[in-house]
Amino acid sequence: MQHAPRRNAGRSTSSSRATGSSRATGAQPKDAIALLKADHRQVEQWFEEFDKSRSEKKKADLAARICEALTIHTTIEEEIFYPAFLEATGDKDLHHEAEVEHAGAKNLIAQIQKAGPGDEYFDAKVTVLSEMIKHHVKEEEQRDGMFARSRASDMDLDALGQQMLERKTALQATGGKSQVN
Repeated sequence: MQHAPRRNAGRSTSSSRATGSSRATGAQPKDAIALLKADHRQVEQWFEEFDKSRSEKKKADLAARICEALTIHTTIEEEIFYPAFLEATGDKDLHHEAEVEHAGAKNLIAQIQKAGPGDEYFDAKVTVLSEMIKHHVKEEEQRDGMFARSRASDMDLDALGQQMLERKTALQATGGKSQVN
């Protein structure tokens, strides 16, 4: 059985190999949870801006940014973070619930992207997506949620964060679309 990478103890620099490329570009290396939380905060900000906006053009731009960011975020969670979480903790209930919540969000994202701001349900769909994401984020970030359980496990969050950042960067270059060979 393959095990998740072990977390670095204390402030060890043994992960310098994983963060070396970040230093070269000037970006701050982040552990997996910090990276995911930063995504959460960004999308929350865009949802707030969407809610306050009265401009159809601005709403369309914000909805497009939200949908792309969430598509990338769900991809890196599903491809990298969730499998490592499941392997390290064996917590199928939390894992499966997160996957099901992602499926619902992805369905709504597809509807929003297809419909556009001219659709009479556009604002309602973005509002419901916001509510779904708030619920999902709360569950991941709560005291006994997935992030807390990840920190308590032997997951190497620095190495996972680097993998996720690299994958995120690749997805951003393609507008959130995975390259299929």
